[in-house]
Amino acid sequence: MHSSQAPWWRSAAIYQIYPRSFADGSGNGIGDLAGVRAKLPYLARLGVDAVWFNPWYLSPQADGGYDVTDYRVIDPLFGDVSEAEALIAEAHELGIRVVVDIVPNHTSAANPWFAAALAAGPGSPERERFWFRAGRGADGEVSPTNWIGPFGGPTWTRVIEPDGEPGQWYLHLFDPAQPDFNWEHPDVHAEFEDVLRFWFDRGADGFRIDSAALCVKDPALPDQVPGDDSAFTDREEVHEIYRAWRRVADSYDGDRVLIGEIWLPDAERLARYLGPDEMHTVFNFPYLGCAWDAEKLREVIDETLSLHLPVGAPPTWVLSNHDVDRVVTRYGREDTSFAIYARQLGRPVDLALGTRRARASALLTQALPGSVYVYQGEELGLWEVEDIPDDLRQDPMWERKGRNPADPGRDGCRVPLPWSGIEPPFGFSPDGATAPPWLPQPEAWKDYTAEGQEADPDSMLALYTNALRLRRETEGLGDGPFAWLDAPAGVLAFERGAGFACVVNFGPRPSDQPVAGRVVLASGPLADDGRIPADTAVWIAR
Repeated sequence: MHSSQAPWWRSAAIYQIYPRSFADGSGNGIGDLAGVRAKLPYLARLGVDAVWFNPWYLSPQADGGYDVTDYRVIDPLFGDVSEAEALIAEAHELGIRVVVDIVPNHTSAANPWFAAALAAGPGSPERERFWFRAGRGADGEVSPTNWIGPFGGPTWTRVIEPDGEPGQWYLHLFDPAQPDFNWEHPDVHAEFEDVLRFWFDRGADGFRIDSAALCVKDPALPDQVPGDDSAFTDREEVHEIYRAWRRVADSYDGDRVLIGEIWLPDAERLARYLGPDEMHTVFNFPYLGCAWDAEKLREVIDETLSLHLPVGAPPTWVLSNHDVDRVVTRYGREDTSFAIYARQLGRPVDLALGTRRARASALLTQALPGSVYVYQGEELGLWEVEDIPDDLRQDPMWERKGRNPADPGRDGCRVPLPWSGIEPPFGFSPDGATAPPWLPQPEAWKDYTAEGQEADPDSMLALYTNALRLRRETEGLGDGPFAWLDAPAGVLAFERGAGFACVVNFGPRPSDQPVAGRVVLASGPLADDGRIPADTAVWIAR
């Protein structure tokens, strides 16, 4: 049982909502806040402590809402600010906190600041809020740097100046529709601190900070050496941004939280974002990308705990999100690891094997110390949809990587959820809606609807619901002590306090239980003699 004195985020189970794909309340085939409000009782039954929303702001939707036009306006696709306020209040009534996304590295090309910068021309104060620079070459036809960003492809776009001639270039580490802010400008600092207050004032419990290590650039704009992105990643000055944000968060009651999306290979550098004067938690990407392998996972768990312990921050554990292949698919492949923005489309997938491992990984993940994230549909056992027609794909990475059939972008993990019924849209949209879901759902999802699984005690949904309930009720789970226990090769076993243990068999054959006690939850049936089958996890009361 979690201490009522500890901040909620130290042990929270946080459910990630990708608004376009969660539930459609209007009938236009696109998920919205009305759909989320109608499903809040489902989330309460599931047993999550908080929800995190991907961007719901006004946006041209060039990159799934991560190209934000106005951070104080809800996109009409999803609703409006009053509906967001109602959603936050209704979630709070059910004991569910609300975390919203914030995108500080870049904005939308439709942002009024950027439109003003384009109109004002070179040398203007308006352009100083962004990275406008003259090109190289005899006529400025070569981009200012050779940087390659996370989406691949060029990171500079040349503009046509007010006089109609080609002129300066602007920086966008991601898509051209997402110009980067210049965080050397005081207007940018003031704007974002005001945005934080805007949503805190409306009841938001925290922020997930997108691409948090990328905001500050080397003003000298040096060319990039292959494999070195230090000119635009993890610059020393970035920490002052989040120290200022922490002061804003700490000025509000109720344990408001800052959560960083930070991909850094250096654990010591990553740890510098955590602590009493900066972020509360950061996402654990090494765990997310780790292969289904006992030795490798133990190493990642040990490294995670050793990183967090000195700074007093709780670890986070996540199996999937809106940017990566769904875990059922990944664990059903021969290569079960994951590298960001690198997919394995077309490689054989054993969905039965992937599902068995995903069930076991759910118990492993929820038994680890700290907070845990559940990406929508993970609790239903959904898989990556790999056969979306090319003309329906919407992820800009698909275009920027040259429509590479082996790497089709992130749409496959963003397909709208199946709620009920036996044919699309599976209750995603209300009865009578004529618009199809914005991405097509597999016919086979008729056996994976939330309604069907709620009636099945052996379903993935039942496993998640039971695990989240036990996680709340069991002494020692959530934030707290952790210790490995002796176990055979290919088996991980650990205790969380004196009364609870988790055992996971990664090996090819059944294993004897290395821990005495009563099995309170198992990811799959045990052998007749009580041994733990391959790719199976058990929770044991000692």
